[in-house]
Amino acid sequence: MSNRSATAGYDRHITVFSTEGRLFQVEYAFKAISNAGLTSVGVRGKDSVVIVTQKKVPDKLIDASTVTHVFQITPLIGCVMTGLDPDGRNQVMRARSEAAEFKYKYGYDITPDLLAKRMANLNQVCTQKAFMRPLGVSMILIGWDDERGPQLFKTDPAGYFAGYRATAAGAKHQEAFNYLEKKLKGDELLSTDDTVELAIGTLSSVLAANFKSQDLEVAIVTKDNPKFRVLTVEEIDAELTRIAEKD
Repeated sequence: MSNRSATAGYDRHITVFSTEGRLFQVEYAFKAISNAGLTSVGVRGKDSVVIVTQKKVPDKLIDASTVTHVFQITPLIGCVMTGLDPDGRNQVMRARSEAAEFKYKYGYDITPDLLAKRMANLNQVCTQKAFMRPLGVSMILIGWDDERGPQLFKTDPAGYFAGYRATAAGAKHQEAFNYLEKKLKGDELLSTDDTVELAIGTLSSVLAANFKSQDLEVAIVTKDNPKFRVLTVEEIDAELTRIAEKD
């Protein structure tokens, strides 16, 4: 009881630190991402970058083609949103707006690292103003940079962002991290096929599931085709068949 009373009150305000130096509302936002029940994985290879997430249709009456967590932001940048769906869509709209504003102002497309930094900065503002709440969503951004090649970034509700060789978000993110760390030893860079295989294999392994093509959403950016592209059900099926035959 005394422990409860020690923390009581601090979780009612977004902007007030507890005596332990914690912001409970921000921590709850991270819990909301895990509690959404989806897991997403992003992997960067030598000439490509891939994101994979689960596709769950919550109701049989819903048209499955209208349910997605993968979004295009600019022709060369896209993302997967993991967490609360409405929060994710709100952040995608803001990201598109920021990208369009950048192009209008400077005359060229925003780069993935600048967009990730901007979205993280906006997230951070939500942790310091009492009239806003942190968004319960994590954004994994992929894109092509003419100077740096394939790019993979992740932002979180606290306002942190970083570039990754591989990352994960959602319900089983820690298990996915452990799996990816084992598979990505050294500085070896993966081919496009191996990148797709690792992303799908990670999700399949941590969730202990054999996926069908309609259970996954996959998006890719490659050197040969730097435009952000969401794979069709037929293309995902072909990838799953190729992986199964290889095993």
